[in-house]
Amino acid sequence: MEESEPLLAAGPKPRWLIGRAPWRSPCLDSKGVEDFRRRLKYYFMNPCQKYRARGRKPWKLMLQILKIAIITVQLVSFGLSNEMMVTFKEENLMTFRHLFLKGYRDNWQGSHAIYSRADVFDHIYYLISRYRNLQNVTVGNLAYERVGGTFTPLTICKVLYRKSSVDPGNDTFDIDPHIEKDCISIYSVPSGNNKTLTNFSLDFKRLLSVNVYLTLKTINLQTVRHHELPDCYDFHITIIFDNRAHSGKINVDVKNKVRIYECRDWNVEGNSAKIDYLLVLFDSVVILACFSSLILCCRSVLKGIQLQFEFGTFYRTFYNKAVSLSDRLEFVNGWYILIIVSDVLTMAGSVMKIGIQTKFQSNYDVCSILLGTATMLSWVGVVRYLGFFKKYNILILTLRAAFPNVIRFCCCVAMIYLGYCFCGWIVLGPYHDKFRTLGKVTECLFSLINGDDILFIALITDTYETIKHHQKDQECVSQLHSFIAECRDRPESGKYQTDVEPSTCCVSPCGCFG
Repeated sequence: MEESEPLLAAGPKPRWLIGRAPWRSPCLDSKGVEDFRRRLKYYFMNPCQKYRARGRKPWKLMLQILKIAIITVQLVSFGLSNEMMVTFKEENLMTFRHLFLKGYRDNWQGSHAIYSRADVFDHIYYLISRYRNLQNVTVGNLAYERVGGTFTPLTICKVLYRKSSVDPGNDTFDIDPHIEKDCISIYSVPSGNNKTLTNFSLDFKRLLSVNVYLTLKTINLQTVRHHELPDCYDFHITIIFDNRAHSGKINVDVKNKVRIYECRDWNVEGNSAKIDYLLVLFDSVVILACFSSLILCCRSVLKGIQLQFEFGTFYRTFYNKAVSLSDRLEFVNGWYILIIVSDVLTMAGSVMKIGIQTKFQSNYDVCSILLGTATMLSWVGVVRYLGFFKKYNILILTLRAAFPNVIRFCCCVAMIYLGYCFCGWIVLGPYHDKFRTLGKVTECLFSLINGDDILFIALITDTYETIKHHQKDQECVSQLHSFIAECRDRPESGKYQTDVEPSTCCVSPCGCFG
């Protein structure tokens, strides 16, 4: 039997067929097979072709365009609010460095160091003095934290080895590496619990660090100008005098942990509160649009999987061949998967944004990751619609075909890159500051990727020429598209106006495909 001649099933012919002409299913080229082929062709049409075929409006396409518009507006709105929050935090951190670190100067690395014992004590006394006179020094709206009617203190903790006897002259040392911590509290106002630094001393041979803890409060008033309710902030500040290296250099750094919460009593003249609820309503519309998109895309994915199983059964039954993996994957639309992930992330981010707007929570970081990633995926999904135009489709096919080569190339480059990083860290680290730590080496050698951009372009350009050549030849290389190509019915033919009804003639011994 010829290769193109279909079979009813694999296996030897029945005894009554021996000596007769090759047997064909009486329904193989009947309406049932043509209807199934037409169903496959309709499934792979773009929304414009489907509209011409059945007159159905592309609701899914219109919903995606609407969704992209509203989530972009949502992201811009949240981005402006998040930008104000981040700027406020960074500016306050810089304020704390200038307020509490003696002689601090701005520099690109943000580091500050001291080298003598007198400087250590001067910095600590200076810090305490600035803390006690904060209200008379700062130009900001900073205040002390109050718990149960009592101001929280400034706490100074010494972190030391339990025992450390070092004699460099005789090349001897005796160390107990267990760590001890001794703390004292300094209040901003005179108090019976207040302790002084009269007997404050530091054993620098045992000293690992001096950590100063204090908490300040403020209100971010700049949001009022953008019609948002101001948030209250708790700044849990840690000032670290780091002597772990015992190199004669004590690095001083300020760390700031922020807690954002709703102010207890507020009054803003105007309509700020009303606009806040309008934003909540807008976020609810975004959630509704994404949920509708999620349902439609899941429905399309399930429909494609079902059609993939039908095509696999059909091909095994009539052509005695298994459908290749690449043809099976054609039924799983990756763009729908992308949109589903984007919808889930957008809904989760929108719920968190509503919580931020209504002051129930203040996790800006997670919300930013969710909304930012979702918006990126949504805009990447727009590329799918460009593929409906013939000129743009070449670019889409090129990117899809070049992607595996780019991934393989990145894996090879990653090996070289890591090798350079480890080698530079060990070999060049002792001689150059940019290679002193593994993190600095990674940053320094990142320029290697920029140099490899030319190679990426070469890979994509080569794939582009290959795709362009295949499009000129109009070759159908897959089983699936070869089968669909036999359907010559154009979308305007009117044969797609109604859904295919189950044919009275089944194309499978297991049941009808209609």
